[in-house]
Amino acid sequence: MSGSKQTRILLQVTGSIAAFKAASLASMLVNDAFDVQCIASEGGLKFIGAPTLEGLTGKPVLTDMFEPGRALDHISLADWADLLILYPASANHLTRLRAGLADDLIGALFLANNFRKPYWLAPAMNSNMFAHPAVTETLTTLETWGCRVLPTGEGRLACGTVGYGRLLEPEETFSLIRKAFA
Repeated sequence: MSGSKQTRILLQVTGSIAAFKAASLASMLVNDAFDVQCIASEGGLKFIGAPTLEGLTGKPVLTDMFEPGRALDHISLADWADLLILYPASANHLTRLRAGLADDLIGALFLANNFRKPYWLAPAMNSNMFAHPAVTETLTTLETWGCRVLPTGEGRLACGTVGYGRLLEPEETFSLIRKAFA
């Protein structure tokens, strides 16, 4: 990535076994001169540790919207970012966004987002969950609101089944981001 203005990516990590792939994506982005800030949900931190993401980005991972001095992060981060991406986007967090729940930093940030900047969703879940009407309707609704839903891969999932719902690989996601900001 070249240019004088560094592109700012807000990488939001939710609770999915695929959360480890967020580390690879963060590393690729930082190595290509993107400015990356990570947010992790409580569930996301059960799958990948904050020190890993902090070590890759050089910035503390944000998790708590009630941390002293951080009460307005959901507003300032929406303004700061050039791209907001939920990677991986679990079924739980997708349906929470659709419901307008803002009891965590990711939900509050989503509601503070005005969609003048791209908001991407990278679903990751079991294929039965991915095909469930609650999730398919959620993804359709979120797209009509202005989100871009990235495709899922098809293949062997962590649960052992084979099907759709596999998180888009970090390399493919990185390529899409580079193209968007070329």
